[in-house]
Amino acid sequence: MDSVHILLVEDNEGDVLLLSEAFEEARLVTDLTVVKDGERAIDFLERRGEYDGARRPNLVILDVNLPRKSGHEVLEHIKSSEHLKFIPVIMLTTSSAEQDVMKSYQNHANCYITKPVDMDLFLKAIAQLGAFWLELVRLPKSK
Repeated sequence: MDSVHILLVEDNEGDVLLLSEAFEEARLVTDLTVVKDGERAIDFLERRGEYDGARRPNLVILDVNLPRKSGHEVLEHIKSSEHLKFIPVIMLTTSSAEQDVMKSYQNHANCYITKPVDMDLFLKAIAQLGAFWLELVRLPKSK
């Protein structure tokens, strides 16, 4: 299987490490790019500044609570852009607030997952997420 390019937008270093570990443990082949705030995410997706020429991701994993621009703002940007809206976006966040869930789906998130607090459940959730999005689903090719 070819490597899937994932853009992870997450400001919590611990969650970045856990997610990387979970993909590795589940033996999912990924090319993971991490950015730590919403403005950098948009710059990456638009290939601006330091991200000039960056490869477009096949999938975006997006936290709701981010510095500089929220995950909701990044999601709105992606889904309102003709050249980005085809990229599936997974909201992966600690927020279980109903307004965050509703706002995410109103802005066309492909799914919303609340991060399990328990380490084993988190690893299992990522393995299931990976199995679905990286093995079962056909993702658009990155450009």
